[in-house]
Amino acid sequence: MKKEIVIPKLRPEMQEAVVCAWLKEVGDPVKKGEPIFEIETDKVVTQVESGFEGTLVEQCCEEGDTVGYWRRCFD
Repeated sequence: MKKEIVIPKLRPEMQEAVVCAWLKEVGDPVKKGEPIFEIETDKVVTQVESGFEGTLVEQCCEEGDTVGYWRRCFD
Protein backbone atom coordinates (compact mmCIF):
# COMPACT_ATOMS: atom_id res chain seq x y z
CA MET A 1 0.00 0.00 0.00
CA LYS A 2 1.38 3.40 -0.96
CA LYS A 3 1.93 5.97 1.77
CA GLU A 4 2.05 9.69 1.13
CA ILE A 5 4.80 12.18 1.84
CA VAL A 6 3.43 15.71 1.87
CA ILE A 7 5.66 18.62 0.96
CA PRO A 8 5.66 20.73 4.12
CA LYS A 9 4.47 24.32 4.31
CA LEU A 10 7.49 26.07 5.83
CA ARG A 11 5.93 29.52 6.29
CA PRO A 12 2.31 30.72 6.43
CA GLU A 13 2.68 32.61 3.14
CA MET A 14 4.36 29.72 1.31
CA GLN A 15 2.44 28.62 -1.76
CA GLU A 16 5.02 26.58 -3.67
CA ALA A 17 8.56 25.26 -3.71
CA VAL A 18 11.02 23.88 -6.25
CA VAL A 19 12.11 20.25 -5.96
CA CYS A 20 15.86 20.76 -6.31
CA ALA A 21 17.18 17.23 -5.72
CA TRP A 22 15.99 13.69 -5.20
CA LEU A 23 18.13 11.99 -2.57
CA LYS A 24 16.53 8.56 -3.15
CA GLU A 25 15.89 6.68 -6.37
CA VAL A 26 12.86 4.52 -7.18
CA GLY A 27 13.41 1.13 -5.56
CA ASP A 28 15.61 2.49 -2.75
CA PRO A 29 14.74 1.49 0.81
CA VAL A 30 13.73 4.42 3.02
CA LYS A 31 13.87 4.60 6.81
CA LYS A 32 11.65 6.78 8.99
CA GLY A 33 13.25 10.22 9.37
CA GLU A 34 15.54 9.73 6.37
CA PRO A 35 15.68 12.59 3.81
CA ILE A 36 14.09 11.71 0.46
CA PHE A 37 14.34 14.96 -1.50
CA GLU A 38 15.19 18.64 -1.15
CA ILE A 39 12.92 21.60 -1.78
CA GLU A 40 13.80 25.23 -2.24
CA THR A 41 11.66 28.27 -1.47
CA ASP A 42 12.55 31.91 -1.98
CA LYS A 43 14.23 31.84 1.46
CA VAL A 44 15.54 28.35 2.25
CA VAL A 45 16.59 24.92 0.96
CA THR A 46 15.47 22.04 3.16
CA GLN A 47 15.25 18.27 3.08
CA VAL A 48 11.91 16.48 3.24
CA GLU A 49 12.02 13.39 5.46
CA SER A 50 9.98 10.21 5.35
CA GLY A 51 7.51 9.67 8.16
CA PHE A 52 7.74 5.88 7.83
CA GLU A 53 9.79 2.96 6.53
CA GLY A 54 9.30 1.51 3.09
CA THR A 55 10.52 1.57 -0.49
CA LEU A 56 10.33 4.54 -2.82
CA VAL A 57 8.04 3.37 -5.61
CA GLU A 58 7.53 6.66 -7.47
CA GLN A 59 9.11 10.08 -7.82
CA CYS A 60 6.03 12.25 -8.14
CA CYS A 61 7.83 15.07 -9.95
CA GLU A 62 11.10 15.94 -11.63
CA GLU A 63 14.01 17.90 -10.21
CA GLY A 64 13.40 21.55 -11.06
CA ASP A 65 9.60 21.24 -10.94
CA THR A 66 7.68 23.86 -9.00
CA VAL A 67 5.06 22.24 -6.79
CA GLY A 68 2.48 23.47 -4.29
CA TYR A 69 3.10 22.74 -0.61
CA TRP A 70 0.10 20.40 -0.62
CA ARG A 71 1.64 18.12 -3.29
CA ARG A 72 1.95 14.52 -2.20
CA CYS A 73 4.75 12.17 -3.08
CA PHE A 74 4.41 8.47 -2.63
CA ASP A 75 6.55 6.03 -0.71
